[in-house]
Amino acid sequence: MVSLESTLHYLDPFHGRAEARKITDDERAVLRTINQKIAAKPSLNAVCDFLFEGTRTVIPCDRLGLAFVEEDGHRLLSQYARATYEPLLLTKGYVGDLRSSSLESVVKTGRPRIIDDLPRYLAEHPNSHSTALLVQEGVRSSLTCPLVVEGRVLGFMFRSSRQPHTYTAHHVQLQLAINERLSQAVEKAWRIEQLTAANHAYMEMLAFVSHEIKNPVASMVTDAKLLADGYLGPLQEQQREKLDRLIDKGQYLLELVQDYLDLARVEGGELILKPRTDVDVLAEVIEPAVEIVASQISARDMHLEIAATDHGMPASNVTAECDPGLLRIVVLNLLSNAAKYGRSGGAIRITVLREPTRLAVSVWNEGPGFPPEERSKLFRRFSRLRTPEQRGTRGTGVGLYSAWRIIQLHNGRIRARSEPGAWAEFAFELSQPLGLEAKS
Repeated sequence: MVSLESTLHYLDPFHGRAEARKITDDERAVLRTINQKIAAKPSLNAVCDFLFEGTRTVIPCDRLGLAFVEEDGHRLLSQYARATYEPLLLTKGYVGDLRSSSLESVVKTGRPRIIDDLPRYLAEHPNSHSTALLVQEGVRSSLTCPLVVEGRVLGFMFRSSRQPHTYTAHHVQLQLAINERLSQAVEKAWRIEQLTAANHAYMEMLAFVSHEIKNPVASMVTDAKLLADGYLGPLQEQQREKLDRLIDKGQYLLELVQDYLDLARVEGGELILKPRTDVDVLAEVIEPAVEIVASQISARDMHLEIAATDHGMPASNVTAECDPGLLRIVVLNLLSNAAKYGRSGGAIRITVLREPTRLAVSVWNEGPGFPPEERSKLFRRFSRLRTPEQRGTRGTGVGLYSAWRIIQLHNGRIRARSEPGAWAEFAFELSQPLGLEAKS
């Protein structure tokens, strides 16, 4: 058995503080630069790239790695790896267990670790897959310093050299000084990336589940309508009422599924603006949305009016620059809300106004509307109004948010206003032409 006493070292960061006094002026200048620039870096990769490029003059480094502690200290996830050579075998995304590893002691004590001779260390730890990969890359020595935030080890910064016996206690002191400046900035960037990844995974799951639900529910609604219309034989009144309720519930599920599919597309960055300059707004945007909501409007005995004005004159068609597919989602959401929350037997008015420099579309409905204090909840994801009149109405709270995002893609504005107890109006406005920024 080969002794590891001269190969693996854990250093007490609170012992030998006099070493810090040996920091040279050049090293202090590097530390000052790090202190100034780290907080301004927008991402983990940007922070680590800056460290790799800017600190190798004071701490030898052929390879820089960053990993985070996960699963209550039981697992390590590699988040960054960059080297002066190729290929890298231990890359971003590598996952390793911490239990019974030499890093477990670093987590428990917060002490930095130096391995002077990595091939020798591997001979004593043949089951260390990460060490085997590093040795295959040509790494011969390493310095590991913990990233500590409020007494908790968040992760590790790894420096590696292709020469043995590269790192000293002085290098440890410098890396600890860097980590003091680095830890909180890295944790912030890491948490943001975790939230972004979690949100993306959630939206993917939402889209998958919604898509899988949509087809069978649509098929069930179609079959129920065939039965209700008597295509398979006459029905008793009680049977017809049950089928009508089934159809209503199925259509609600389809609306919900479509809302979440739209949201998943919005959040997943799948909604790419593809504007055209000659879109017939009535034929390609308004009328298809009306057709979808027509049965809902009819079921509530509501009266729909459509008025279009082109440069001050009543018009049967209005052309504008927009993405008709995306804008149809917006109008469908606004119109569906008007039919859902408006007064039974009341009026719905769609107004399309085309002027030389803008397109304005509004959907107005008679109904309870909303009080001014509830306005701030509109156009926010999963946010629903809590007025007494609307608490009993089913909704997802995502339609208006999706509409807002689509109008933002168009570089436009969307707003809402209301007279409580009388009416509500939702309207959006697009500049004409949209402009280069919207097209990009």
